[in-house]
Amino acid sequence: MNFADIFADLDREDLRLTMYGSTNADVERALQQPAGDIKALMALLSPAAEPYLEIMAQQAMELTRRRFGHNISLFIPMYLSNLCANECDYCGFTMSNKIKRKILNADEIQQEIDIIKGWGFDSILLVSGEHESKVGVEYFADVLPQIKQHFSHLAIEVQPLATDEYQRLAHLGLDAVMLYQETYHPVTYAKHHTRGKKQNFQYRLNSPDRLGRAGIDKIGLGVLLGLDDWRLDALLLGHHLAYLEHHYWRSKYSLSLPRLRPCTGGIEPNSPISDKGLVQVICAFRLFNEQLEISLSTRESERFRDNLLPMGITHMSAGSSTQPGGYASPDSQLDQFEISDERSVVEVTEAIKNRGYTAVFKDWQASWKSSAI
Repeated sequence: MNFADIFADLDREDLRLTMYGSTNADVERALQQPAGDIKALMALLSPAAEPYLEIMAQQAMELTRRRFGHNISLFIPMYLSNLCANECDYCGFTMSNKIKRKILNADEIQQEIDIIKGWGFDSILLVSGEHESKVGVEYFADVLPQIKQHFSHLAIEVQPLATDEYQRLAHLGLDAVMLYQETYHPVTYAKHHTRGKKQNFQYRLNSPDRLGRAGIDKIGLGVLLGLDDWRLDALLLGHHLAYLEHHYWRSKYSLSLPRLRPCTGGIEPNSPISDKGLVQVICAFRLFNEQLEISLSTRESERFRDNLLPMGITHMSAGSSTQPGGYASPDSQLDQFEISDERSVVEVTEAIKNRGYTAVFKDWQASWKSSAI
């Protein structure tokens, strides 16, 4: 069984009508015992929950403190390439964009590593455009050993791979994979993905199953809020999360909830989500799952990111560049999307401290994993 089998039995229109028909009583009932209850998640994501946002935020804050303390884990993305064989109209890397393309070589990667380590990071997220032939598993297998020797925690956000390919990379030091569905609406998905392997909605939908079977330590899920009805996309993301945790319980799970941001040749959101809406989604997921890691990227403004710290956030990026080689040689023509929070790592760390939290650069050691096996 894959999640696609579960997804096929979900009646999208029925879920939408039920969610938008939620009442105050449904929300109040959900607030009593929200953990692991998909019906409670539905109510907490509904318009009826908006007047209860302060209560949700207080509960989310308490749950996050109880599980994660006053710690915010910091990570940084390192873009390996902006080469892409897909046509996605919301992404600056889309193949039809007339931008300079680049794949980092070993020397360029080392330059990025030296800068990133100088800032204190020990958790890194490797990102690339989706180009199987030139930036595929062979490329990743070549560069992972070089990078892993410098970082205790290594994650990737690249094209979907096969189970055995994930296993191969795990043996080379891969700890986590972030793989986002973008939207759970097949029609909307087809509208925005018009060329390349990413057109295959079903294959992407089943990719986290392959991660689970490969025994990847942490699986990251997410949607691009704004492509379609954000409430319904978030609810279906909850269904996906619940399924994966049930079937692949040895893995940890994280969520990323990025909003559609401007980029070269990009589009406007079909279903804009406000700041208040994003707070609602974050709090709803924290109440639904106390163990869940929730990350917040530099897509959001510095003030908004600072204010969201207590609401359920556990991981943040800082000092980010969305271009290959962007730390050693910045070039705005290579960006994937516009960054909103442009503060330095020191400034972000200081802001976290001023809010009463501790910025954590390292909370993982490779030997812990090997000794536990």
